[in-house]
Amino acid sequence: MKTGFAVVDLFAGPGGLAEGFSSAATKTQEAPFKVALSVECDPAAHATLTLRSFLRQFGKSLPREYYAFLNENTPEPDWKSLYPEQWAAAERESLQLRLGSAKDNKHLKNRLAEISAEHSDKIVVIGGPPCQAYSLVGRVRNASKSGYTASKDERYKLYKEYVRVLTALRPAAFVMENVKGLLSAKLGKQKVFPRILADLKNPAADCEYVLLAVRPASEKARAKLDPKDFIVRSESFGVPQMRHRLIVVGVRKDIAGKVLADGQNTLSLAAWPRRSTVGDVIDGMPKLRSGLSKEPDTLASWIDATNDIVGQQNPSDLGEAYMALGRSAVTPNGYGKDCPPALQKWLSDPQLLVVTNHETRSHIRSDLLRYKFAARFARAEGRSPKAADFPQHLAPAHANWASGNFSDRFRVQLEGEPSTTITSHIAKDGHYFIHPDPEQCRSLTVREAARLQTFPDNYYFKGNRTQQYSQVGNAVPPLLAKQIGDALAKLLLNESRVLPTAAAGIGNDSASNEHEEIAYA
Repeated sequence: MKTGFAVVDLFAGPGGLAEGFSSAATKTQEAPFKVALSVECDPAAHATLTLRSFLRQFGKSLPREYYAFLNENTPEPDWKSLYPEQWAAAERESLQLRLGSAKDNKHLKNRLAEISAEHSDKIVVIGGPPCQAYSLVGRVRNASKSGYTASKDERYKLYKEYVRVLTALRPAAFVMENVKGLLSAKLGKQKVFPRILADLKNPAADCEYVLLAVRPASEKARAKLDPKDFIVRSESFGVPQMRHRLIVVGVRKDIAGKVLADGQNTLSLAAWPRRSTVGDVIDGMPKLRSGLSKEPDTLASWIDATNDIVGQQNPSDLGEAYMALGRSAVTPNGYGKDCPPALQKWLSDPQLLVVTNHETRSHIRSDLLRYKFAARFARAEGRSPKAADFPQHLAPAHANWASGNFSDRFRVQLEGEPSTTITSHIAKDGHYFIHPDPEQCRSLTVREAARLQTFPDNYYFKGNRTQQYSQVGNAVPPLLAKQIGDALAKLLLNESRVLPTAAAGIGNDSASNEHEEIAYA
């Protein structure tokens, strides 16, 4: 840590950002970032976070007991008894706190003081405040709630907890992520995002940051940044998913003067030669049948429900992949034949002999038929069907089915394209995340969603399946985070100065000039 940076990860979820930053490297330093603190309030996500923090204590050689736990499907070991030192470090690093709570903020304040004393200004803050209140879907739901007032929704103010940490630590740099819907979100008549940018730029009266947008290196430089320039399109950087999020990078002004070229307002990442696709990461996975809900989940019932898929085969002819749910069998090829080598290397672990978190969910019989139709339609037409494309006998009993408002209620993830955005809604039902293989007749598993999010295959998600889906949907793709970490480390270590861009600045004059200093009491 003498030349590296301590990372503080806020609203960490299962740890996607931290996974990427802890994997970052430059030409002169193999591990420029070490996670010092991760903060998450959700118990299941915190359990996942703590386990991953524990594993990071071992570097690249994970404990043999961990592989035995995954490969042999044995009960999870008591890590604290086996490796007390490493487990204690993980518990110190991963805290279950609810930012905004007076009690938890006091605990965090003390921990931040320790980190500041130990690492001085060699600190980087990362994280994404909860986005439900800002997302377009969330705002529609909120608007339908009787008596709902956005200005009283505490979720709108959680970004200020992030700003408070900037005030307390004055880190060398920060990375903040949030939903694209933040661009149009308002409190009263005032847009939220310009105010957030103003607070990030000046979190305290005596602390200022230069704000950078993450952009492909091939893009033409902008003379002045517009708020929409902070949108990062994950599919441009090897992520097999069209996930578009706002990402703001800040470099403290005194450091920026030493490491940024004149007028630089972007952090440039190399674009990948082609977009990664759904098929690249799930085509080689073990085939699993869907489950049946609201009736006995037997193979015979499943065959009856999907008989025009499997024909008149006997259950014994279907193979082991269809015989049970749960962990998959050993698979000799876990990826599509054209999966980019760099993506496969990032995801795979040769010591892992199974596919973890790869259990199918159950669906009602009528939805199985809709999934089957939708997947077949997508293969034939190269697009997911709209409501008007479904035959009448497959139309669900929804009053708004023919209204046009929910025309893509059943959405197939196309094999030859990046997926649509994996969101936390995947925890509620699988209608938007239908597997492209009609024979499997199901929605995506947690592991398939995790691969689309670029979580390494040895990343184990704790909690029940619903909680696992939520964790994956709320995360930042680790592969994207690694590339941001690589570029930021290179910048902070001043390994090379990039060519100048046009004049810096945020191009929205509607941001309030009034300064409100935010600090821990």
